[in-house]
This record gives sequence, C-alpha cells and structure tokens, in this order.
Amino acid sequence: MAFLTEAANRGSIGGYDIDNSLKLEADNSEYMKRVMTATGNRKTFTISVWLKRTELQAGAGSVYGHTFFLGGNGGTGTAVHLTFKTGTPNSDALLFKINTGTFNVTNRVFRDTSAWYHIVLAVDTTQATASDRLKLYVNGVQETSFATINYPTQNSDTQNNFFQSATYGQEIGAYDSAGTYYGKFCGYLAEYNHIDGQALAPTDFGEFDSGSGIWKPKAYEGTYGTNGWYLDFVDAANLGDDVSGNGNNFTLTNITAADQATDTPTNNFCIMNMLNRTNGNIKNQEGGTKVTTDGGSGWCSMLATMGVTKGKWYWESQRMSTGTPNDIITGIVGSEDAYIPFNTAANYYIGNVATSSSIGYYQKNYPSQEGSVINGVGLNFFSAPGDTIMFGLDMDNNKMYFGLNGTWLATNGTDSIGGNPARASTLHADFDGEFVLPAVSVFQGNNMTINFGGYAAYTISSAASDANGYGTFEYAPPSGYYALCSKNLAEFGG
Repeated sequence: MAFLTEAANRGSIGGYDIDNSLKLEADNSEYMKRVMTATGNRKTFTISVWLKRTELQAGAGSVYGHTFFLGGNGGTGTAVHLTFKTGTPNSDALLFKINTGTFNVTNRVFRDTSAWYHIVLAVDTTQATASDRLKLYVNGVQETSFATINYPTQNSDTQNNFFQSATYGQEIGAYDSAGTYYGKFCGYLAEYNHIDGQALAPTDFGEFDSGSGIWKPKAYEGTYGTNGWYLDFVDAANLGDDVSGNGNNFTLTNITAADQATDTPTNNFCIMNMLNRTNGNIKNQEGGTKVTTDGGSGWCSMLATMGVTKGKWYWESQRMSTGTPNDIITGIVGSEDAYIPFNTAANYYIGNVATSSSIGYYQKNYPSQEGSVINGVGLNFFSAPGDTIMFGLDMDNNKMYFGLNGTWLATNGTDSIGGNPARASTLHADFDGEFVLPAVSVFQGNNMTINFGGYAAYTISSAASDANGYGTFEYAPPSGYYALCSKNLAEFGG
C-alpha cells in the first residue's frame, strides 16, 4: 500500500520551485520528438529528469516498456533508450541501453505512483574503467544492483547526439522503431535536462535537504552543448519549448496546452492509486485522474494516494459514463479499510463489505434515479454526465459535504461549509484516529474523472484555486478548504 509517502511530502521543503509538468498518456499516443541538424558529442552526455509514474505493468511489450527517452534510430536496436520495463521478469524495473542491442535492467522496481523520482543517466565512454562509462542515479543515489548490466566499450560512439538523417533524433514518451511508435509513457515529466558533452553528477540538478534528508530539485546552472536542451513545460502553448537558449525545440504529437499540469516534484498532488485497487478490471488513465473499467462484471474500487487526519480538503469529479447501468460512487474511506487486496475483494465498493468507515455520493442510472449517500443522509439531486461534483472533507469537525455544479447540498439547518449553509454527512466513530482517503467505486463499464487540482482530464473553464493559490478547479474551494497537495499537507494535514 502506498499513500502519503515521504515523497508525497517533498513539497514541504523550501527553496527552488518547479511550477509545471507535462502529463503524458499512452492511450492518447502523446509524445514529442526533435531531429538534430548537427552531430554533437556521441561519447559523453547526461540526461536528467523528474518523473511520476501513474500506470504500471502496461504497454506494448516487455522490451519497449514505458519510454521516457530515446536517442537515435530505435529500429537498429542500438539507440540510447530509457524506459520502465513491462512484462516479466523484473516488471517495473528501470531498463536502459547505451549503444548495443543488450538492455541493462535494475533489480530495483519503481512502483510508487504517489512519488516523484529523479533519474540521472551520465555517460562517458572515454573512461578507462568500464563501470565509469555509465552511471545511473535515482534520487541522488547511484544504482549499483542490476539484474543485467553491460558497459559500453571504451571510446565507443552512441546514437545519441548523432545527426544521421532527417527522420531520427531524440524522443520523449515513445520508442520509434522504423517509424512505428511503441512503449509510450504514462505519467508526469518535469525539469527535463539534456547535456551534450558532459557526464555530470546528480548534485548538478538536486540536493539533499539539510533538515529532512529528502532529495529535492535545484536549478541547473551549467552549459548545455550543441544538442543540449532544457524543458520546463511552463509555456502551455509550446510545451516542447527548449529554454536552454539553444532553441532545440521538440515537435509535439497529440500534446496540447491541456496536458500541462501543476503536479510537480516541489508540490506533489494527490492522484488515484494503481497500487490500491480491487482488481485488474479497474485502471487509471490521464495522469491518475481518470478511473476506467474493462471486462468482467460487478463493482470494483480504487483509492487515492494521499490521506489526512486533520484539516479541511476540497476536490472535484465529473462522471463520464452515459450508458445503463452507470452506477458510480465517489467519496472517502478510512485507512483501516483502505488497503484493498488485489483480486481478493469481489464487489467491494464504498459503503459495502469491510468498508464500514466510508461515505460516498452514489449516482445510479441517470436520469431515472436520484443520488444518495452510502452510510449518510439521502441527497435530493442527481448528476448528469459532464456535471461537476464537489467534495468538502472537514476532518476537524468530522463532516463530509457534497455539492453539484457550484451549489452545496441543501442545508439541514445546522451545518455549513465555508460559511455557506449545507447538509453534512457526519463521520461516524469508525473514522476516529484513521487516515481518510478519497475513493471511487464503479460498476463495470463505467468511468469517472477526479480532479485534485494538479491536473484534470476535462476542460476547466474558471481555473479557481484555493487560498494558497494551489490547484485548478471549476469552482473555488470554500473558505478554509485546500487542495490535497504536499505543500498544503505540510501546513494543514497529518
């Protein structure tokens, strides 16, 4: 089970801030590419990127995996390639190659979808010692345990930084094999640096916080070389813009301004958690903000990556399903019931089976039936596909509020949210002392999008934020309520 990890609190550390990231979704075939106009240094270079995975053990084959860098012609089998492995063995290990057809594979696997990872690959084939010719670092620490490792021969050339044709170059988010694209990446990328001509240490891009010991970003202040670039993803209208000064811009495929996110290594947002779901029929997409199902029948559920014990929190969702039945429940679950053993909980949904500490807004067979709350009071409205549902969790007063399209559920005369009269569902005694996590239950064939503020898979028209300026929502969070992100958790959560 992975929620509220150390990585999730990284945003509480002061210093250098990263404002934006790029969301990539394999199902949308989103990737970018640049073709070089000149050959740079083929022996020495550094790749540095912060990334957050959202989907695991999926993709086109165990070789292509979830690719976040390709340098050269993938069809030759000798291109520089960085990816997360799919298939067995070593599923979700980091898989990479330099200038041979043989892959290197870490023993370590990378399955924490709540975490941002910093990955640095430094290559210098001129080194006399084989193990110095490539060095891989994760969160500031060199990886030394490999299932397979093959060091390049001394002074050998790679395909990276090689101008070989007007077709092949460098790619982010996919593996180009003779014009066919495989192994597309699912997740977020931020602070992406490529250095041509230098093999650098991770300390050129990050540092350990003196108080917490957590690895955190810092600004790179060096030079880039001929084919070097820096992607900060700040310009939504040009997400392939190289801001290093070199003008080595990328051409975008199926990437638009809507793929810019504010979920970053310095302010990590809650998403839905692939490691906490009932079975393989429920999945997340679109940066961990869209829950979908395929195959099978009955109910299945997924929980979020961040839980709280205090504070006031806000998020939104939209139902996307239009068929019948289109049963969906969105709400909260207490941590003692929060771990869902994979493939062992048939028809597990919010308010049923072992989830005694759970409350949800139930949408059923729109428009013929109204919504209701599991383990709470009845609701007097229903939502249509495309409506925005609002959630207000008050852990300080043990209340849960639901709203629709900017209006909170009608008052019962005693409760209010952010000064607005509203009806609350009281968190019963089973919630006491527990972390409380957002949750989604869907009947097979349905889907739901969740917006915790870092990225939304649907169009936001008003771009409202909380009082700290965090999150992007359709409606302004009520006074005193905040987005579920690491900076807010450091200030109000626990």
